[in-house]
Amino acid sequence: MAYDVITMGRIGVDLYPLQTGVPLPQVTSFGKFLGGSATNVAVAAARLGRRTAVITRTGDDPFGTYLHEALRGFGVDDRWVTPVPGLPTPVTFCEIFPPDDFPLYFYRQPKAPDLEIDAHELDLDAIRAASIFWVTGTGLSEEPSRTATLAALAHRAKSGTTVFDLDWRPMFWHDPGTARPFYAEALRHTTVAVGNIDEVEIATGERDPHTAARALLDAGVELAVVKQGPKGVLAVTAGGESAEVPPLPVKVLNGLGAGDAFGGSLCHGLLAGWDLERIMRYANAAGAIVASRLECSSAMPTADEVEGAVTAGAVL
Repeated sequence: MAYDVITMGRIGVDLYPLQTGVPLPQVTSFGKFLGGSATNVAVAAARLGRRTAVITRTGDDPFGTYLHEALRGFGVDDRWVTPVPGLPTPVTFCEIFPPDDFPLYFYRQPKAPDLEIDAHELDLDAIRAASIFWVTGTGLSEEPSRTATLAALAHRAKSGTTVFDLDWRPMFWHDPGTARPFYAEALRHTTVAVGNIDEVEIATGERDPHTAARALLDAGVELAVVKQGPKGVLAVTAGGESAEVPPLPVKVLNGLGAGDAFGGSLCHGLLAGWDLERIMRYANAAGAIVASRLECSSAMPTADEVEGAVTAGAVL
């Protein structure tokens, strides 16, 4: 049976402070959680009942073991999560200063195992057969992950729905100025592009949401989704349909997992065949729910929770 969603990209351990409004030097305790954008999207879709898997790599260490256990606990297939001897599993710390300041500190040296995904080890038949295949901009930042990501996209050849999460993390690139051509190549093979204002600018050179959405469509995608923070989200299709919906009111605790919850819910709505505005409202609600919680992966909402927030018009 084909998967509903296969994601490919980053994984790691999130070590988040259990005190809010406290800088890292003064934090005394942390919670340990499964993390990594592509992995969180797979978890979010699994929470909504979708059959999901993730393609990534960990260190051959106890944190790697923990990530396998966490994935299985969330119902995400871990068969394509493999160890890289000699490289440690990445960890990420954050500081939590609600409502809008959440500095991240990535420990991915000397190299993150998830950037060691090799094209020759990919199950290309499974990738092509999945209803949705999700890749990220981080996967383009280094070899051999870059070649593997582009090879997977080329083999899939826009079968089903292929999502490119623009996922711009300049600290992962040796030379951030070299990113745009690789983004352009990925866009040629994708049907959906998702990103915030900074991310769509990297991909297109445009910061105006409507202009950037049109540029993404011109680059070859069928649906462009531009996240605008407090202004909500804009979605435009190649056929001329558009939806622009505001964010849900929420008391933010930690905004870091909201985009991944949005992504998993976007996948869920696309698979369900919903209209564009319903998908955006649902995905916004899922993101808002996670923003009201401390962690990312284990905070991903169930379908009942998302529907409740949509109906209430707020996260209560």
